[in-house]
Amino acid sequence: MRTIYRSYMCNCSSACARRCSKSSRKNVCHRACKTCCARCHCVPPGTYGNKSACPCYARLKTHGNKPKCP
Repeated sequence: MRTIYRSYMCNCSSACARRCSKSSRKNVCHRACKTCCARCHCVPPGTYGNKSACPCYARLKTHGNKPKCP
């Protein structure tokens, strides 16, 4: 059985504020996170990692093929 976690699905702003709370570049992190949250409707828990909780979030890449989502 596959479990899909949709943490903080309703409120991207607060989920991204939590996700980016320890980032050295909070504005950049928050902007990228909100874009990813709007597309995927989820944000992984914690401030780093845990991307397996939201596979869509983990799959998004920049034009340079780097991870888009913090």
